Amino acid sequence: MPPQVNSQNLILDRTDIAILRALQHNAKQTTKELADAVHLTPTPVFERLKRLERQGVIKRYVAVLDAQKLDRAFVVFCSVKLSRMNHDIAIDFARRIAEIAEVTECYNISGDFDYLLKINVRDMSQYQQILLEKLGTIESLGSLKSSFVMAEVKHEFGLSL
Repeated sequence: MPPQVNSQNLILDRTDIAILRALQHNAKQTTKELADAVHLTPTPVFERLKRLERQGVIKRYVAVLDAQKLDRAFVVFCSVKLSRMNHDIAIDFARRIAEIAEVTECYNISGDFDYLLKINVRDMSQYQQILLEKLGTIESLGSLKSSFVMAEVKHEFGLSL
């Protein structure tokens, strides 16, 4: 397989891809374990990791938490329409959303709504509190539509490589 060049002009060869796949499966493995998985010695794997980090391909390493065990398994997707939109309003909205810990993801989207929020809370009561005390205080908020997750069918943390 020839090296892949992406839209950022980064060149990733099959070893880079193998390292990224292995890390997506288990980012806690040691450099030696990673080297064994991709059939290299630890030194070149370490150098590749540092290059991938420097280039921003690897943004950070995180622990994936169990929302059920942490009593945050009530998931709401909240579609938000702002009353009006301009650069300053969008920046202010993003800043306000970043301050709400229960909002775990926020996307600026096209279509009937301006933003899509993923909110993890304990229950409906806590979601209502978030609506009234946090989202409801954002002046530019025009309307919102809430969709409640009944069952998680697929949730991948990695990207298909």
